Amino acid sequence: MTSESEHKNTFLESTLSLKFSSHDNSSNLMISSNVPRVCVEEPCILGVDEAGRGPVLGPMVYGICYCPISKQELLKDLGCADSKTLTEEKRKDIFTKICQETESLGWIIEAIAPNSICNAMLKRQKYSLNQVAQDSTVLLIKKALETGVNVTEVYVDTVGPSEKYQNKLLEIFPHLKITVAKKADSIYPIVSAASICAKVSRDEALNVWTFPEQLQVSEEGYGSGYPNDPVTKTFLSKNIDLVFGFPQLVRFSWSTADRLLQENAAKVEW
Repeated sequence: MTSESEHKNTFLESTLSLKFSSHDNSSNLMISSNVPRVCVEEPCILGVDEAGRGPVLGPMVYGICYCPISKQELLKDLGCADSKTLTEEKRKDIFTKICQETESLGWIIEAIAPNSICNAMLKRQKYSLNQVAQDSTVLLIKKALETGVNVTEVYVDTVGPSEKYQNKLLEIFPHLKITVAKKADSIYPIVSAASICAKVSRDEALNVWTFPEQLQVSEEGYGSGYPNDPVTKTFLSKNIDLVFGFPQLVRFSWSTADRLLQENAAKVEW
C-alpha cells in the first residue's frame, strides 16, 4: 500500500519529471493537462503567471490554469495562493490536487529554455525579457482557445506597465475580458493556481536537468539559481569553459554570467 507522499511523488514523475528528463533542454517545452468537458461547455476564467524570471540558471516557466466561472470556489478549497508564500511540499500538494480535478480544472505550462531567453536578449535588435514573457502569455492563451476551452475572462500578473500590457492583450483578444494587475497572484485564485503550476514545473525541470556537457555537479548542487545565492555563485565560478563559456543551464545574457565570462574566459575578436 503506497503512502500519500509516495503517490504524490509518483504523480509528479509521470506528469512532469519524465517529460522534462527526456526533453532537449536547449529548446522550449509545452506540457498540458487534458481539457475537461465542462471547460468547453461553460464560460471559463483563465489565469496567467510565471516562475523563474529572475534566476541566472534554468528555464523561465509560464503557466496558465483555467476553470468554469461556476466552479471558482474550488480554487480556494484547494488552497491556491501565491506560490512564493507556500513551501515546496505545499506547492506540490496543491498542484497534485489541481491535476486530480480532471472534471473541473485544466492547465498548460511553457518552459522557456535558457538558450531561448539568451538568443532573444542578445539579438542585434534587443528583445527584452518582458517581450519574451508576453509572447509566452499570448501563446498559452491561444493554445487554450485552440483546444476548445471556452475562455471568457483572463487574469494576468503583469510584467511592465499593467495598463499598456492589458491594452496589448485586448488588441489580440478583443472578445475576452482581460485584467492585468500587479500582484495578481495574490489577488485572484486562478492566477495563484497558474503560479503554482509554473513554480512546480520549474522546480521539476531543475531537479531532473541533464547536462549534455557531461558536467559533474557537486553535492551542494547549484542553489536557487538567483544571482545573489552563494551556492549559485560558486557553481558559476567553477563551471566556466575558457572557450565555450557556461553549460546550457546558464543564461549567458544575465550580467552575473557576462561579468564572469569577461573576467575568466578567453578573449574573442570577431
